[in-house]
Amino acid sequence: MAFFKTLRRRLFGGNSTSATYDGVGGGRRSIAWSVGNPGAVAALLYTQSDLRAKSRDLVRRNAWANSALESYVANAIGTGIKPQSMVQDATTREAIQSLWRDWCVDADAAGLTDFYGLQALACRAMLEGGEAIVRLRYRRPEDGLTVGLQLQVLEPEHLPVTLNTVAPNGNVIRAGIEFDALGRRVAYHLYRSHPEDGILAPMSGNGGLATVRVDAAEVIHLFRPLRPGQIRGEPWLARALVKLNELDQYDDAELVRKKTAAMFAGFVTRLSPEDNLLGEGSANADGVALAGLEPGTMQILEPGEDIKFSSPADVGGSYAEFLRMQFRAVAAAMGITYEQLTGDLTQVNYSSIRAGLLEFRRRVEALQHGVIVHQLCRPIWQAWMAQAVLEGALTLPGFARGDATQQRAFLAVKWIPQGWQWVDPLKEADAMKAAIRSGLMSRSEAISANGYDAEDVDREIAADNARADELGLVFDSDPRHELPTAAPTPVVPPDSHPQGN
Repeated sequence: MAFFKTLRRRLFGGNSTSATYDGVGGGRRSIAWSVGNPGAVAALLYTQSDLRAKSRDLVRRNAWANSALESYVANAIGTGIKPQSMVQDATTREAIQSLWRDWCVDADAAGLTDFYGLQALACRAMLEGGEAIVRLRYRRPEDGLTVGLQLQVLEPEHLPVTLNTVAPNGNVIRAGIEFDALGRRVAYHLYRSHPEDGILAPMSGNGGLATVRVDAAEVIHLFRPLRPGQIRGEPWLARALVKLNELDQYDDAELVRKKTAAMFAGFVTRLSPEDNLLGEGSANADGVALAGLEPGTMQILEPGEDIKFSSPADVGGSYAEFLRMQFRAVAAAMGITYEQLTGDLTQVNYSSIRAGLLEFRRRVEALQHGVIVHQLCRPIWQAWMAQAVLEGALTLPGFARGDATQQRAFLAVKWIPQGWQWVDPLKEADAMKAAIRSGLMSRSEAISANGYDAEDVDREIAADNARADELGLVFDSDPRHELPTAAPTPVVPPDSHPQGN
């Protein structure tokens, strides 16, 4: 304690209330700033469930929140992040790719989509709830699958954040995850059914809320780590929850106010209540006097009657700009562009929208390769290949014996996301062609950038050329042939034309 007092005197001199940073101290501008500094685990331990519930509520009823998630999933996954085996032997490589394509159809344990649809489902669950749980479900040979492995995507509610104890074997359980003495994940304690399904959940054990210990090798925990030591995920809407909710209420209040104001066309006042209104004695079922106006009506008022038309207050010219600024803050909090959040393209040009997309796509690429590929795709590829070799669907010498060198060679894979569609594809194609011709990029890299496998493209080109040659077809897209060009039409000077008499 004496050391810190000495350090404070050296830093601040006699005035211990001053600080070297504006954000430190108890001055007038900081006195109401109440801060906390929980650890990476504690920060989500008591808030994750509430954050997740509010995030799901906004996505269900708020169009902007749902649009943001849809945009992120469409850009991060699209039609799928697809593997390209890097095995050197062409025959083996083709056998792996062919078996993988067949298995993708059977990958979903629920039978609702294929492997790439599961990627999108897991990504959306991660964005909305902060994380996703994927179970590897191994099947029997009699199930008739291409490879006896299927995937089951679970919401993070299956992993109880309140389960914090010490296991009978001495391992520590934090937020439902079991760690060994070295801090490695060894198991996940999962609810058998969704805890929020209530009476709809199948009854099992303790009212459907019994947990089962699942080995960590059979569980994929997908989330974006933001802090060292973080073990659970944070919903991506966390920083925009309050603002989105307030904006939704404000916009709805403006709509209701305008709707209510538009219902009143005018108000008629009478000096004598017993007189007829606008010369007509009519009333509704509740006895309220009503008067109607029709187009072109020339209404003569009775003596003592006056009419005043409704002039409801407008939202003003700042309404659109106010919403625009608020939505920009929401988009920044969610890591997307304002245009993607709202669909408003009124104030963009080619340069501005391209600059915004480049920054957004850098973020998406970081998510693709650092989270989705590393946490989701890579372990699934390894488990799938091990199961395929075990069942004899693939013959890979040395793999089953546990030869580490051979296993690394067979497991080598490149994951290719769907290619980006640019604002001006002609300019991008010309730039890519120039990079290939100058040696700055290979054809394989250029094809992969568009989300395709270079070998598949080459085979398709060869098949197209062979079919064209067989049918005697020549296209200007085939560089093997030089099509004859038409001779240019001679230009005759105007003064060389014969003049009439």
